[in-house]
Amino acid sequence: MLKRIVIVLAAAALGFSLAQYAARSAAPSWWPDRERDRNVKYFREVLQLVKENYVEDTKAGYDELTRAALRGMLGELDPHSEFLSKEDFATTEEELSNQFGGVGIQVEQRDGKIIVISPIAGTPAERAGVRRGDQLVKVDGKPLEAPTLDRTVRLIRGEPDTTVTITMFRPSANKEIDFKLERKRIRLDSVRNERMLPGGIGYLQITQFSERTGEEFAKAVAGLEQQGLKALILDLRNNPGGLLDAAVEVCEVFFDKGELVVYTQGRSPESREEHHAGGGHPPRRYPIAVLVNGGTASAAEIVAGALKDTKRAVVVGEKTFGKGSVQSVLELRDGEGLRLTTARYYTPGGLTIHEKGILPHVEIEMSADDEAKVRLQQSRADLTAPAEFADRFGFTPIEDIQLQAAEELLAGVLAARGK
Repeated sequence: MLKRIVIVLAAAALGFSLAQYAARSAAPSWWPDRERDRNVKYFREVLQLVKENYVEDTKAGYDELTRAALRGMLGELDPHSEFLSKEDFATTEEELSNQFGGVGIQVEQRDGKIIVISPIAGTPAERAGVRRGDQLVKVDGKPLEAPTLDRTVRLIRGEPDTTVTITMFRPSANKEIDFKLERKRIRLDSVRNERMLPGGIGYLQITQFSERTGEEFAKAVAGLEQQGLKALILDLRNNPGGLLDAAVEVCEVFFDKGELVVYTQGRSPESREEHHAGGGHPPRRYPIAVLVNGGTASAAEIVAGALKDTKRAVVVGEKTFGKGSVQSVLELRDGEGLRLTTARYYTPGGLTIHEKGILPHVEIEMSADDEAKVRLQQSRADLTAPAEFADRFGFTPIEDIQLQAAEELLAGVLAARGK
């Protein structure tokens, strides 16, 4: 206390405020961080108390307690930050390579519950009928108690050709549904179902943003252009995101060289990082419609937001998920790691995506039942005969009203342009 008083009096005697003094006398890097040290000491005291007094010695080892504390610390920050065990870190590295063994669902933790963002197209989960919004409550008959994302994913994943039963609570039906699924090696095809619709309108779907997405997308667009493409429908519905670089590469197909696609902003002003389009392609000025819904998240929202912000596309469907935060994967010792939220995504116009999502120009809602049917139809394009499809899945293919609206909108634009 005496030292603090002397410092204040000295600052006053020299004729400048305490705030000015603090600014001029910022602590050097070697100066002790007293708040940190005080809290570390407090943690060590609690750690020792638990170690010495908890009833089960096997659960109160220093390693176990420290990692439990790390999981709790990261989990309190936000739903996306987490401590990664050695197994979890290896799984994360596997995800980034876009190949893993599992059933094909993207999940999110909300209010202590594990919620399906989207089943991945063409995977066992989608084919079985898992839906966006389903809540995972059991794995192999065992209820999930105080679940975390890492532990839940570890329970579901496993060696290909093994089985797992997941129990989902479906709010719209107010009931639990069991899905017995066979794990498969999930190697994702990012760009699917590219085709020409009447009037020179092309269609393609991006299911996820992986290392190969940019290359696949550019090739698919070029193929449609060779068929006389006049307008394009880009379907990002139920796309849970993926790699930022892949999102930028998709936008590069339409953006001019050097044009801002997206930027990230962390805590400090100098942490801003901009991502600009490369060049090397002819200008593309044909009209574009982007299909989105509540399962459109992360990197998919970056693409939709960039095309909307720069007035290159009209967005059709429902408000997107609103997952606009940047997670950095940091490696620790012994093969462990952290997944830490370090920044937010912003569209070229400065709009934040996180917890706000992208609002469509043309809002068209689709019921959960119809959405599930359309997703199934998209994944089984091989069954073109309505009778065969109905015999296999129990319903006749329905009209995709969001796709239909986008098609009609683009046809109107082309007609106005005299094409």
